[in-house]
Amino acid sequence: MADALAGSATLGGLLQRIDASARRLHDARAALPAGLAAHLTAGPLDDSSWTLLAHSGAAAAKLRQCIPAVQQRLQQQGWPEVLIRVKVHVSRKV
Repeated sequence: MADALAGSATLGGLLQRIDASARRLHDARAALPAGLAAHLTAGPLDDSSWTLLAHSGAAAAKLRQCIPAVQQRLQQQGWPEVLIRVKVHVSRKV
């Protein structure tokens, strides 16, 4: 299935963006307070913005305070600068 997805230009591009978003979050973790990264998920990435999904309002508020440090860390790691958005995304358990 992964080969089929990679073979499609549209789906292959989507997979690359998903991977890049996850790698950005991995690199950004060093700029975050201990424990905060566990409450975040890498969200959508496009050419002008990257969204981080916080699992609670409190995590989102703390993350918003850390955005300048996250941007600086990502620039140090060689990532192009994009607008960082924060959204609360609470997963619902069934």
